[in-house]
Amino acid sequence: MTAPTDKPHLSREHMLGLLKEMIRIRRFEDKCAELYTREKIRGFLHLYDGEEAVAVGAIPVLEKRDRIVATYREHGHALVRGVPMTTVLAEMYGKQEGCSRGRGGSMHLFDRATNFYGGNAIVGGGLPMSIGLALADRMRGDDTVTACFFGEGAVAEGEFHESLNLAALWQLPVLFVCENNLYAMGTALALSESETEIQRKAGCYRIASEAVDGMDVIAVEAAARRAVHAVRESRKPYFLECRTYRLRAHSMFDAQLYRDKAEVEAWRHKEPIVRFQGWLEANHMIHPEDLARIEAEVAAEIAEAVAFGEAGTWEPVEQLTRFTYAEAEG
Repeated sequence: MTAPTDKPHLSREHMLGLLKEMIRIRRFEDKCAELYTREKIRGFLHLYDGEEAVAVGAIPVLEKRDRIVATYREHGHALVRGVPMTTVLAEMYGKQEGCSRGRGGSMHLFDRATNFYGGNAIVGGGLPMSIGLALADRMRGDDTVTACFFGEGAVAEGEFHESLNLAALWQLPVLFVCENNLYAMGTALALSESETEIQRKAGCYRIASEAVDGMDVIAVEAAARRAVHAVRESRKPYFLECRTYRLRAHSMFDAQLYRDKAEVEAWRHKEPIVRFQGWLEANHMIHPEDLARIEAEVAAEIAEAVAFGEAGTWEPVEQLTRFTYAEAEG
């Protein structure tokens, strides 16, 4: 077994790249919230504000051939994975230029080119899918990794235990990434789980695990490097619990009456962007012009995505039943 490359390359370029990706997600989610209030985006909308360090720290560690299965709070995962922002936003607009032809919307982003297996609207729904993908790799003898992201609310679902059990029994190359943001919709973790140390549940299935500060992008990247290396080398599952916090409500429909305002404000002082940017400034690794450039580049990308979504076309009614059955190729 080769030695794990678990230490991020702490070059200035790498650091600025991490910061930009987190800002990119945050500004995109801000724009989505605005578009939702203007009724440009319809349906359910779950935003990722506060959890950016998990996707930004973990996903780039994976290789292009690896697969990603995500939750309905998956905009950040898709963007970091390389799904074009234009097609992501067009999907939310419901336009056929979207990554799922406008048929899935916010919770069902999918992109075959980047091995992004989406968005799943059912809590815990991505877990069995990741088992199937990893089983296929095991049967073919491939050395790819399937990373499955899910929230701590999924731990209460039967699919969670079934999936971990099968991954352990069949020794499948799955990286389970639990984004523990402390609240499953409006239910606090302590009210739904007798064991709130989520990573310990993996030990019951004899799956190697660790917990990491999900608000620290460097810590997440280092843990992800260890985890991905372990899965790829051993061909066995690994469980990573990222302890984080969402700064917005569960969804745009959520009145958020279950969280004390003081609690949310306390977390805002240690959210990943503020925390990482402050560290960079304290260590003289970022300058005002760097931040101005990043904000300008992100703003331009978002403006392009909005224009793309606005100019997109609706799928003809005549194609309503298309994709109900598989279509023959050629």
